[in-house]
Amino acid sequence: MFTEKARAKTLEPNSPRNITRAKGLQSNNCPHSKMEEQKENIHHQAENKNPSESGVRDTPLVKTAGPQDGSTVDPVPAVSPSHGEFSDPVYKEIALANGHINRMTRDELRAKLYELKLDTRGVKDVLKKRLKSYYKKQKLTLSAAEAEKTGTFYDFICVVDFEATCEESNPLDFEHEIIEFPIVLIDTHTLEIVDSFQEYVRPEVNPKLSDFCVQLTGITQKMVDDADTFPSVLRRVVSWLQEKELGTKHRYTLLTDGSWDMSKFLNIQCRISGLRYPAFARKWINIRKSYGNFYKVPRTNTKLSSMLEKLGLKYEGRPHCGLDDARNIARIALRMLQDGCPLRVNEHLHEGQLQGVPSSAPPEGAPPPHNPKGRH
Repeated sequence: MFTEKARAKTLEPNSPRNITRAKGLQSNNCPHSKMEEQKENIHHQAENKNPSESGVRDTPLVKTAGPQDGSTVDPVPAVSPSHGEFSDPVYKEIALANGHINRMTRDELRAKLYELKLDTRGVKDVLKKRLKSYYKKQKLTLSAAEAEKTGTFYDFICVVDFEATCEESNPLDFEHEIIEFPIVLIDTHTLEIVDSFQEYVRPEVNPKLSDFCVQLTGITQKMVDDADTFPSVLRRVVSWLQEKELGTKHRYTLLTDGSWDMSKFLNIQCRISGLRYPAFARKWINIRKSYGNFYKVPRTNTKLSSMLEKLGLKYEGRPHCGLDDARNIARIALRMLQDGCPLRVNEHLHEGQLQGVPSSAPPEGAPPPHNPKGRH
């Protein structure tokens, strides 16, 4: 798989990510863009499939009481009603309200969202989705048995965005090693970033960083020279996750911006380091798939910069810094949860191969983190 993707030098001109995390660069004449193309071209045929979202026709503005304290609205149900539920008057009210929202202008949408103390940023389609989700949540009475329908399948989501060694023109046999391991922790109940982890990693196969890699990531030679090798860093990652009681007390999963972080970078790094692939990282949320399906946008519009712009957000920090990228990805995930997107695992690694997870599959949390054993 890696060789096939590394050969992809003539991929989609607007492909967002590359094998070196050059997420914001576009021109085919720019060396950054070639690497973005490599990173993005992963199972593209499956990325724009639209999973069932609500079972309710896209047709609220039934008057309901909104939050008056400025609190964030919880995610909304995203599972089709069971047999006979469409006859319930609440769904007729939702359908009428959706129809009204569809006819509203952007200014009207922003005014209504402002009145309800909801976020008014984003393009028109995003504003419509946000308002529909709000009214749907207000109309559906949630009970303990319906908790899963809220889209909050996990207590915490760990956003991971690796940086790796790279060259301006990567040869086919170049082995990309992880040089930054960042995690940003999202609390899905409070809808906040609650903690983060970051360590640099000393590469061993190609210990000297290329000038291109330094310029792209901002990671200097001294940073990696002073860092531990991957096995030691991974042990501290596992300890950090265990301290949070993830997988034991709290249900959690990982989230990435695309498929490459887990299916390629971590997979290759574990092979280089002589480690088995960690069980807790075998399944994850590819936010590009979730974003494209939820907001009904094509795959070419799911670059990090495009997602932020569509949601009315601006990038904060330094592009291609792994921790800053992860924080911005987390901001997108939080906004999607606020808008009612049921973020759930949609990709996994099986016998070293990337596979999609159908939306019909029951949501599963990651297992308790443990240090992976060495390869035999």
